Amino acid sequence: MSYGIYTQEGIKKGLIHITDDESVITYIHHNMTRNYKNPEEKVQAEIFCKLILWYKYPVEKIGLYVPVTDGSTKKQADIFVYNDSNHTSPLVVIECKKEDVSEQEFAQATNQAFSYAHFTAGTIKYVWTTSGIKNAYFKFDKESSVRETVSDIPQHGIKKLSSYKYAYNGGTTASGQQLFPLAKVTESELTNIFKQAHQALWGGGELNPSEAFDELDKLIFCKIFDEKKDRDVGEPYDFQVIPVEPENNTEEAKAKAEAETNKRLLKRLTALYEEGRQIGERKNDPEIFKDNIKLNAAKARTVVSYLEGVDLLSTDLDSKGRAFETFMGSFFRGDFGQYFTPRNIVSFIVDSLPITNQSRVLDTSCGSGGFLLHALDKVRKAATQKYPNYKADIKQYQRWWPYWHDFAENNLFGIEINEQIARTAKMNMIIHDDGHTNVVASDGLVSPEVLQEKTGNLGFRKNSFEFIITNPPFGSVIKQTEKAYLHQYSLATKDVDWLNSASKAADRPSQSSEVLFIEQAEKYLADGGYLAIVLPDGILTNSSMQYVRDYISDTFRVVAVVSLPQTAFMATGAGVKSSVLFLKKYSKKEKEKRQVLRTSIQSSLLSESDNGIELFSLIAKKKKEIAKYNKLIKIAEANTPEEVQKRKDERQSMIDEFDEQIKNIKELLSESYEEQYKTSLIDYPVFMAIAEDIGFDATGKETGNNELLIVSEKLSKFIEAIENGNDSFFL
Repeated sequence: MSYGIYTQEGIKKGLIHITDDESVITYIHHNMTRNYKNPEEKVQAEIFCKLILWYKYPVEKIGLYVPVTDGSTKKQADIFVYNDSNHTSPLVVIECKKEDVSEQEFAQATNQAFSYAHFTAGTIKYVWTTSGIKNAYFKFDKESSVRETVSDIPQHGIKKLSSYKYAYNGGTTASGQQLFPLAKVTESELTNIFKQAHQALWGGGELNPSEAFDELDKLIFCKIFDEKKDRDVGEPYDFQVIPVEPENNTEEAKAKAEAETNKRLLKRLTALYEEGRQIGERKNDPEIFKDNIKLNAAKARTVVSYLEGVDLLSTDLDSKGRAFETFMGSFFRGDFGQYFTPRNIVSFIVDSLPITNQSRVLDTSCGSGGFLLHALDKVRKAATQKYPNYKADIKQYQRWWPYWHDFAENNLFGIEINEQIARTAKMNMIIHDDGHTNVVASDGLVSPEVLQEKTGNLGFRKNSFEFIITNPPFGSVIKQTEKAYLHQYSLATKDVDWLNSASKAADRPSQSSEVLFIEQAEKYLADGGYLAIVLPDGILTNSSMQYVRDYISDTFRVVAVVSLPQTAFMATGAGVKSSVLFLKKYSKKEKEKRQVLRTSIQSSLLSESDNGIELFSLIAKKKKEIAKYNKLIKIAEANTPEEVQKRKDERQSMIDEFDEQIKNIKELLSESYEEQYKTSLIDYPVFMAIAEDIGFDATGKETGNNELLIVSEKLSKFIEAIENGNDSFFL
């Protein structure tokens, strides 16, 4: 069961009871049962318990579903807090809405709460509107048309409110008011917070969804930076709404105070943003956010109202990571048509590889940073296993921190062609406690030298990475006429056909991006480095892609081929049948050796084998016969057209017959070549696996089973054996 923290405590304290099937809640003191399946009831239950457990109001002073006569209409206010146990002197009216309420609906709820206050006895002093993830507090003045915001409602017995609500580790004001520390939230709560904040930014039409996403990213950055700043207990956070008190009780003074509240908030946010950016630039990361905050003060306040009470740094890494990725994935699929690698596939690939804190890791098409984040998480878990008491032992902490953080800052690299997604990858990594420094916005297929020059990041060196883990975009076609770098790729050039002496090397007019990313990986990998890449099965099976497989055979040891189900990417909008290929880069000397061997076998077969000799004989005979028929056609031209056509038909029949014989001979030569090439090489085992259930179905729904976990366990042992020079244990 998943309840809010106050609901959980309320159950323990006997304030409420919820049935095992979570369908009915009973407010025990009020002897009232309600439908707990109603999302608004969940929020109301949490607020009810919070009033008692945090605000210290006696349960006798709280009224639920209080009848209010609104003009000629009878309605029910969700919660009243009273000054007395007889419920004759109301102090606070509270309107509760479900978490995913829109900004417009939230404003309507506030209007409704004020309406209840107007039609109730004149002792009400405060109005509180809440959706659980967003709160708005007001002083109530029946004679005023301007709504004066305050930081909170008072706790029981407190006469003077603090101007702010959230402070480091909480603390208590001089008047005795307890301040709120930031709170950890669940994955679903945080997902809703991100979605609702984003919706609030673009829902009014002032920003498009993409612009709103950028601005939300900037404010999340401000929020995290604010949490990281050193503070004393009780010192307020800057990332919160701090209402300015009006100079007097006039309408003009109240309106001026509201405007000043927003203005000061935006000023604090801008200062946080600039300070964070300056630190980024000192770390040679000037591109984390190129632009200034573009939101007006009112819009900035809207976002802050969702995030101000959340402890992003302390919220469980998996929870906040999944929340951000869920929100981000739904946004990018809708706005950009971008599809990210499912988490089960990401974890399978990373967990299968022996990545350590000393490894240099690269994703050449990193998207939102999923592979890099899982690599970071793997190293962080290794650090925690190595130094399990780091939280209590300062010496262990001094070792634990650099163990994974140096890896995050210096060894993780990512390239993403879309600038906005690259910034999002950085933010994703910041949310996961950093590792964003070496993520750059660039075409991942430009040469390493060009990339270094373009980004100023010299870490993208050739032959320097131990691991490349990537899922390149499928189906993108790179044309010679559009990309000047294409001629630099051998896989963008048609080699001379060894079975056709008349063929010549020539540029291919285009090449698919996934093929080029294989060759790009060779450039970045160190000798012995691993490439784990998701590829469409066509590269592994289509006869037209044999030249790609030859390139792979020359360049890499094929370590493993793991077939994924057809449904692997359907939930993210792609349906191409794919496999994960694990490759280990040969040294330059080994590659040349294999290429020389390939050429030597081909030459030997053509010049020395019976089939090779017969091939040249057939080609010579075909040429001679063509010349003979050409003469006969020339002679026939002096006779009838019918005679000419007859000779031409005879010539074509002869050509077809020779071509069929030549084709058969070439097939025999190809088979001989493949057999001799394989037997001439040192044989090695290849890990093969078919995963039919990878933990989710075509819709993304969890299946309760994940065969990739078993495959990963066995594959990691196989790779370990390879590294130890003992890879025959599976034979």
